[in-house]
Amino acid sequence: MDKDPKVNASKTADIVNNAAQQTKKTNELSMQQTMSLIMNAGNARAFAKEGIEAAKKGDFDTAHKKIKAANEALVEAHNTQTGMLTQEARGNHVQLTLLVVHAQDHLMTAITYIDLAEEIINVYEKFTNQD
Repeated sequence: MDKDPKVNASKTADIVNNAAQQTKKTNELSMQQTMSLIMNAGNARAFAKEGIEAAKKGDFDTAHKKIKAANEALVEAHNTQTGMLTQEARGNHVQLTLLVVHAQDHLMTAITYIDLAEEIINVYEKFTNQD
């Protein structure tokens, strides 16, 4: 280490500044990923709900298109989650905030909602085809 205290203080300040900038970038990326997860999971659930509404009206083509859109949004949400998990596995820890928990809750709810929506649409189709 350099014996000049001014040089050492400058090097230390540089290290601290670099670490702070890296932390800020990581936090911004984590926030973007979290919001993407919430948005795509929310869209997936909304499309599934629209699919059920279409099936209630007997519009099964629209119902199936909405479920397809729900699954596409779910894939986007899942890809975001996979990216977050990959970061974590590489040692870039995602700060566990209430917002991250909320995002995961949205994803799990969307998955369940889509599964149930598909079943409900199938039931509506069976009852409609019995007439």
